[in-house]
Amino acid sequence: LMGKQYKSSAITRQAICIALKQLMDQKPLEKITISELMDTCGMRRQHFYYYFTDIYDLLRWMLEDEALQLHRTQDGELSGQEGLLRLFRYLDSHRTICLCVLDSLGREHLKQLFEADIRRIVHSTISRVVQENDLPEDLPTEEITTHFLTIALASVVESWLRGEVDQTPEELLRRVNTMFQDYIRGVTLRLTGAAPVGVCR
Repeated sequence: LMGKQYKSSAITRQAICIALKQLMDQKPLEKITISELMDTCGMRRQHFYYYFTDIYDLLRWMLEDEALQLHRTQDGELSGQEGLLRLFRYLDSHRTICLCVLDSLGREHLKQLFEADIRRIVHSTISRVVQENDLPEDLPTEEITTHFLTIALASVVESWLRGEVDQTPEELLRRVNTMFQDYIRGVTLRLTGAAPVGVCR
C-alpha cells in the first residue's frame, strides 16, 4: 500500500511539474498562479498544497528531482568532473526554465537552488587536492577557497546560460576545470611550494 501511495504521489508531482514547464514557456514565473497551474494539469487547486507550499517550493523540488542528484550514482560518489558535466548538460537542456528563474527571481534564487550541490562538488575537489598533497585536513584556506570557487562558478554558469559564453557543456567543463586547477595550484604553491596533481578527475 505504501509503495502504491508513493508511486501515486510521484506521478502527481511530475504532472504538476510538466504543467509548470508549459506555463514557463509562455510567461514569467511570477505571473503563474497556482489556480492556472492546476487547471493546466487538470487537478483541483487544493491538491497542490498536498505536495508543495508555493510555486517556488515546486520549482525547487522539480530541479532537485530532475538534475541535482549530482553527488551519487548507484555505485557511489561522482567525481567533481562527472558531477559538473551532469549539471551543465541539465542546464543546457533546460535553459529556458533556468533563464525564467533568473529573469523572474534573480541570481540569488537560482544560486540557492544549485549552490548546495555546486559547493559539495567544489569542496570534494579541494579535499582531494589536500589529501594528494599531504596538506593539513584543517587547512585554514579550504573553506574560503570553496566559497570563492562556488561564487566564481555560479557567475560563469549564468553568463553561459545567457549566451555570453558560447560553448558546449563539455567545453564549459574544460574551461571551469582549468580555472579550478589554476586557482588551487596557486593556493597550494603558496602554502607548500609544491604544485598539486590532477584536479576534478
